[in-house]
Amino acid sequence: MRIARQWTLVAEIMAAAIPLGVSLAQPAKPTMKAIVVHEYGGPEVLKYQDAPRPAPKEDQVLVRVIAAGVNPVDDASRSEKYAKFFGITLPFIPGYDIAGVVEKTGANITKFKAGDSVYAYLNLKDGGGYADYAVATEVEAAPKPKSTTFVEAAAVPVVALTAWQALIDTAKLSAGQTVLIHGGSGGVGSFAIQIAKARGAKVIATASTRNQDLLKQLGADVAVDYTKQKFEDVTKDVDVVLDSVGKDTLARSYGVVKKGGFIVSIVARPDQAELDKRGIHGSSLGVEPNSDELTEIGKLIDEKKIRVIVSQTFPLSEAVNAQEQVATGHTRGKIVLKVAEEPK
Repeated sequence: MRIARQWTLVAEIMAAAIPLGVSLAQPAKPTMKAIVVHEYGGPEVLKYQDAPRPAPKEDQVLVRVIAAGVNPVDDASRSEKYAKFFGITLPFIPGYDIAGVVEKTGANITKFKAGDSVYAYLNLKDGGGYADYAVATEVEAAPKPKSTTFVEAAAVPVVALTAWQALIDTAKLSAGQTVLIHGGSGGVGSFAIQIAKARGAKVIATASTRNQDLLKQLGADVAVDYTKQKFEDVTKDVDVVLDSVGKDTLARSYGVVKKGGFIVSIVARPDQAELDKRGIHGSSLGVEPNSDELTEIGKLIDEKKIRVIVSQTFPLSEAVNAQEQVATGHTRGKIVLKVAEEPK
């Protein structure tokens, strides 16, 4: 009886200590708005919904996303074939380009602090850019260029790093050389023209009729309208070709490269037999996050040597429309999702 009375007394004390209506359950985990893919398929599988807010690991920063870039790889990630190739598992949040403000840092972060403005290329396996918050490592993130808006900054990482790693790291483009850039008005091409010019190279670029003026504005020395003339009729003995088209365009490009020159493709693997026959080199490219290169690109932007082309913006909730536009293959510059208002 004494034990029973003791337990009754304990229960009464606990009841008095806990205000009425307060639950002893664990507090709800914070959520955010995001685009989530639960199944493979077309743009219709992009669902705007609540999702758990990520927490940064020791080597990550939590970024409050202001804008997220939209790329062809975002579209590919919805395909089961490509998702498995990249190691993506369902459900997932797509998006690999972000610009935003550091909200929180992991214990091992030394380069950033809360409040810093950053932009980043998130690795293809994890993604997470189409959301209010995303996590990034110090390898993936760099200081946002001071001269750009967050929307402009979000248009940079994937395509600018692709152009940089293709021309500088892979083809070793140097001053005085000539480069042919296919698709010069697109995301990768528009940065490739400007990176090549900043390197001191001569640039020949291809685009449709409506984008000839843009090629010139970006600094192309020779603009080729592929709807009216064949590039091989006006181009020969180039040092480097950057191919973002593949198929027939790649096949016709071997003949315009000088002996010892280089073809790098971001959409296909060059034919080794053709390379050997012509005495040229070639490589396909899979872009990797690189904060040092993003920092260098940011400096060129702030020095006005690179301008960022954003053709359209959509709110996060309209990611379906944004991906449908990118899938046409005729985007001028980049399309960006506006996730939050630009900080004052």
